[in-house]
Amino acid sequence: MAEFTIREVEGMRQVCIDIADETIRTRRGALSNMRGNLTVRAPLPGLRDMLRSLFVAEARIRPSYTGTGTVALQASLAGYHIIDLSQERWVLEPGVYLASEGEVTLGLFRERMLPSFWAGDGLLVFKTIVNGTGRVVINTPGPVEVVEINGTDLRMQGRLVLGYTGGLKFSSQRISGFFRSLLIGQKRLRVLSGTGKALVCWTPYWNQHLYESVTGSQIEGSLFE
Repeated sequence: MAEFTIREVEGMRQVCIDIADETIRTRRGALSNMRGNLTVRAPLPGLRDMLRSLFVAEARIRPSYTGTGTVALQASLAGYHIIDLSQERWVLEPGVYLASEGEVTLGLFRERMLPSFWAGDGLLVFKTIVNGTGRVVINTPGPVEVVEINGTDLRMQGRLVLGYTGGLKFSSQRISGFFRSLLIGQKRLRVLSGTGKALVCWTPYWNQHLYESVTGSQIEGSLFE
């Protein structure tokens, strides 16, 4: 099994992956450096995914690294979280996927149009699906909490959820009636219902938040708006 390590130096975080006669996959452009006897391939996506890539960011080429050695990915002021899959199916928000073991299956999932539209995401929203057994690394703006949802809806203001298991359903709703919602001053809430787990990032790391406040820009991979 590949060994994933998240190291922190001078406030920056970086993912390092050690493999021994194994294969890993990463997001396109994620590599910082690599050492060892490694072969890099970039399998082309199918025609269907190539057409999707014209409209969404998720249907892209994901390079694979095979052999024995160390792969270090780009450092970031944002953070990372490791998911240990055990025959589970996770739906990841756009831009969250970073890397995974070769045994993990990747796919695409189109969110329902109306909930996505009312949540402010647009009509065509494709998300990455990961399932099987192995480890997956995701981008995260801050510390991640795994929240268990069992019959009680999780309602949030903003893009706090990074991913959720297949037993959950995404929707969007007002916090109250139309006029009362205007008085309260809250936008539409993002809702997860059903039974499963969600990866939630309640607050960003302070250095990323400070960077965004000073520059007025966002770091790649951040979900805070």
